[in-house]
Amino acid sequence: MAETVKMTPQEEEMLINNAYQNLLNGYLSSNHRKKVEIIEKAFKFACEAHKGVRRRSGEPYIMHPITVAQIVSQEIGLGSTSICAALLHDVVEDTEYTTEDIEAMFGKKIAQIVDGLTKISGGIFGAHASAQAENFRKLLLTMSDDIRVILIKMADRLHNMRTLQSMPPAKQYKIAGETLYIYAPLAHRLGLFAIKTELEDLSFKYEHPEEYQAIEEQIVANTPHNEQIFARFSAPINERLEKLGLKFEFKARIKSHYSIWKKMETKHIPFSQVYDYYAARIVFECDNEADEKRICWNIYSEITDLYRLHPDRLRDWISVPKANGYRALHVTLMGPDGNWVEVQIRSRRMDDIAERGFAAHWKYKIGEGEEESELAAWLQTIEDILKNPEPNAIDFLDTIKLNLFASEIVVFTPKGELVTLPKDASVLDLAFTLHTELGTHCIAGKINHKLVPISHKLASGDQVEVLTSQSQQPNPEWDKFLVTAKGKTRLRAALRHDRRAVIVKGEAMLKQFLVENEVEASSDNINRIVSLERVKSRDELYQMIGNNEIALSPSLIKVFKPASRGLLDRLMNPFGNRSNAAGETEVVAAEGKIDTKKIYELRTVDGKSNYRIADCCNPIPGDTVLGFINDKNEVVVHKMDCEEATRLKSSYGGRIVQTRWETKAKKFNVTLSLEGIDRQGILQEIIYLISTNLSLNMRRLNISADEGVFQAELEAQVDDTEVVTKLCKRLKKVKGVSSAVRVR
Repeated sequence: MAETVKMTPQEEEMLINNAYQNLLNGYLSSNHRKKVEIIEKAFKFACEAHKGVRRRSGEPYIMHPITVAQIVSQEIGLGSTSICAALLHDVVEDTEYTTEDIEAMFGKKIAQIVDGLTKISGGIFGAHASAQAENFRKLLLTMSDDIRVILIKMADRLHNMRTLQSMPPAKQYKIAGETLYIYAPLAHRLGLFAIKTELEDLSFKYEHPEEYQAIEEQIVANTPHNEQIFARFSAPINERLEKLGLKFEFKARIKSHYSIWKKMETKHIPFSQVYDYYAARIVFECDNEADEKRICWNIYSEITDLYRLHPDRLRDWISVPKANGYRALHVTLMGPDGNWVEVQIRSRRMDDIAERGFAAHWKYKIGEGEEESELAAWLQTIEDILKNPEPNAIDFLDTIKLNLFASEIVVFTPKGELVTLPKDASVLDLAFTLHTELGTHCIAGKINHKLVPISHKLASGDQVEVLTSQSQQPNPEWDKFLVTAKGKTRLRAALRHDRRAVIVKGEAMLKQFLVENEVEASSDNINRIVSLERVKSRDELYQMIGNNEIALSPSLIKVFKPASRGLLDRLMNPFGNRSNAAGETEVVAAEGKIDTKKIYELRTVDGKSNYRIADCCNPIPGDTVLGFINDKNEVVVHKMDCEEATRLKSSYGGRIVQTRWETKAKKFNVTLSLEGIDRQGILQEIIYLISTNLSLNMRRLNISADEGVFQAELEAQVDDTEVVTKLCKRLKKVKGVSSAVRVR
């Protein structure tokens, strides 16, 4: 945790005034109309409202709204209205002033934005599932009223992430997880590339500090070598473009730490094998927007005369821009070192929009143009979802994230209309996107006049005709064919009518069963059964009971019947519950109450553990992990980068425990994936190496070979990650084995 900053009153006043002057100087150098007077008024008002209040780091609280306003102005490019709203964004929540007071002093528009920010304060998520969904709906609804609300919220989150070191570890995990889960993809969808990248890197830095530092050291070590390679690569290109008479900037950009790490994790490769971790960017000056496309293709022609082109990696986002307004031409060339280098070609205007998103359009005085229309269409999709959200918050968030993460493809209707869809969208997705009736009655599709099933995945450039039949009825199985949020929402709405009767029946059956067994049929108790049965929502629980898929047996309510804590029980179950003086449940392990503010030691004594391993990611000693206190007051251990852990950090930050491995008195199962060239005797060598040379207990081995190439999956028992690393290294030395990696 960062040390508290101590300053004299004079030093604090100088710090505040300097920060405000930097904000003002940035605003005065922008293209916005100069409304200094109202900004000055908002600054003085905020100073008075937050007087005497300090942040956790010890600095005056007013520094936070000033910095948020500076991000809003200089990094996102917004004007005086947004600057004032940023300066005032915490006033209503943290002081005696009301929204009406803000409106009286600063007008209706600023008051509306501050009100929108107040509604979604404290992060997107609350303590309970229903509150999470409700807060997230508020966030998205405010976007449709005024996009500046979410842009200022982005700036607020960015400053919080930049100052996260002053927070305790459990709070860092929660905020970093929430940022990676929602804010970073939302920034991406809004075109705020620079902010999205920084949010991802900061989240990664706090969730995986060792991995972050390792990548940082590798980048620094490789910088001189990369600079030499780029100098050789760029010299002939600079010469060609100067002959064209262009004013341009040509520079290399290193990929973010997070994206490098994701590539290493996804492809199971070390840093040394990430060959495309830097990209080159040509940014040219152009006064006339109409000339931009022609100049981009002229540059393309010149550089492809110099270097070999990768034919499958040309991306034309000038003719068909991304849904977030991104325009550029991407071409991948063979560099002088024999590695592929991606070159991004864009004008200065395109570059500004790529870095700062929709807000950059105001810099160029663009009105209601194409990008704003695309954003409005995306917001309309969200509003459709908001009308019929799933009752379970996590389902709801996942549905939204389908659109936030989307990589787009472009398809055409038989009439030639262009439709933008997420990558991997199916015929059924297109049908629901065009109209609910088309979706519910869809039986097949025709792609370029060839008949395909409704599950067929579309590709960019396809011309698609949707075929329907009035006798066709929607099927729950269709859900697995859909990737669009709109498609999933509309299918669920169509199915909901049929499900309702079964759900009502199941709810009545469950409540009667609980009453008969002297258990209160409260929301909390039913939610505990939802968790126990591992279903997604209460409605799904009711439906399964109504369809007799879940039996109403004593096992369903055993969680409500506390057993005597006798000797046998204590030996079999190292956890127990007790209530403190405030009536709150505490977690009790062998060493006493679990303190969520301290590091929790993961131990195994005489074969009994004070924790439980999560099935979703199966962590082992050596993995970076966290603990989650579940409804049974057990500490469930997840890998830090586990998808389920990300949800838990975002949704239940108060239940997260910082953990540390303290024992190796237990064996852990790991699964390895092997690939290589098949040969006689290779299987015997692998088995001999694992069982005899390394003395490991092998639990399972599946192997298949096809045309000289083999793939295998094996499960073995190990002590920790060091053993896994050693095992993978030894396996890769077996003749024919090209890859050996740990998988989930």
